[in-house]
Amino acid sequence: MKKKRNIIVEKLIASPVFEHEVEIVERKGVGHPDSICDAVMEEISIALSREYLSCFGRVLHHNIDKGLLIAGEVERKLGGGLVVEPMRLIIGDRATFEFNGERIPVEKIAVNAAKKWIRDNLRFVDPDRDMLFEVELRPGSPELSDIFSREGELLGANDTSAAVGYAPLTPTERMVLGLEHHLNSSAFKEQFPEAGEDIKVMAYRTGRDLHLTVAMPLIDRFIESAGSYFDKKQKLLDYATGFVNSKKQSPLENVYVYLNTLDDPGRGLNGAYLSVTGTSAEDADSGEVGRGNRVNGVIALNRPMGTEAAAGKNPVSHVGKIYTILTHRIANEIYNSVEGIREVYVWLCSQIGQSIDEPRIASAQLILEPGASVDNIAPLVKEVIDLELSNIISFTSELAEGRYKVW
Repeated sequence: MKKKRNIIVEKLIASPVFEHEVEIVERKGVGHPDSICDAVMEEISIALSREYLSCFGRVLHHNIDKGLLIAGEVERKLGGGLVVEPMRLIIGDRATFEFNGERIPVEKIAVNAAKKWIRDNLRFVDPDRDMLFEVELRPGSPELSDIFSREGELLGANDTSAAVGYAPLTPTERMVLGLEHHLNSSAFKEQFPEAGEDIKVMAYRTGRDLHLTVAMPLIDRFIESAGSYFDKKQKLLDYATGFVNSKKQSPLENVYVYLNTLDDPGRGLNGAYLSVTGTSAEDADSGEVGRGNRVNGVIALNRPMGTEAAAGKNPVSHVGKIYTILTHRIANEIYNSVEGIREVYVWLCSQIGQSIDEPRIASAQLILEPGASVDNIAPLVKEVIDLELSNIISFTSELAEGRYKVW
């Protein structure tokens, strides 16, 4: 029987973000301490989900969404420095350690997943030598764990939570995302091996002019002198400037790039952004789950944002994860399939214990093309939302398999 869901569609009287005079967008790259925390905790959740499904045919209770990366200490040196004190990664919150009398090696799974991600993504970090792991996972509360033992394919929400997603990305958001992805691509690293992974892009747009401030450490083993550092930096800046101008989309007119603006040539190597490992977590900056990019990859200050950290939460009952990602998916489906929409925002709010396919409220706010009628469009939008919620079992299965990036 078709469920009757509480879905509301309204016309939003506002200008699309790209018509705002000022737009600010940030992206923390793969080597940023916050991104490392989000990525590793998500990989642990995926690995645990895989183990639970393999052993018991279902994803069991876990939330690996409390992670802290504590900075270590390094000694930078021309031609290659060394790690003096390793970084420390604390992996915390809740997991199921035993089910039907069978023990699950949670700690081993967590550490192995963390080490694999680090080896695959951070070229100059050896997880066996440069990082210590502290697993502070504990069994969940009886009431929340019991959700996973109840009958039926769909579980109840394990929290009362709200989320918002939007579409489409603006040219500014796409540029920020595309630039970091390219600078951290394997092709770019082959051409510029000195470029570290801890790349942060901060963009501000005024009118049609876009300004991109990039922070990117240079790996000290590839630097022979202070002069060499600044020569390589100029080549990187020229390349990045050429790249963004080749990718700019209308109505952007001028795109400017600034690289490592704290540098001071007059201070020699003390005025250069050097790194031993490619991440500032080596000695300068700690990281934490939830402080980095939103699930669509950017931190967009002109947009509404939820407060949930999606990374590491279980993919089958934690609406803080499910709805945070699903709202963006639904927004994109609406924008791509319904004509007459310039921008769309989708909101979902759960009630603890209520089936995850029945949020207490689902809402779409639409900025329409001139002449478009919300009365004509609303039924089509409701149909998309209803269909996506009806297919939520498939969606959560894809979440458990790691098909959606959360940072």
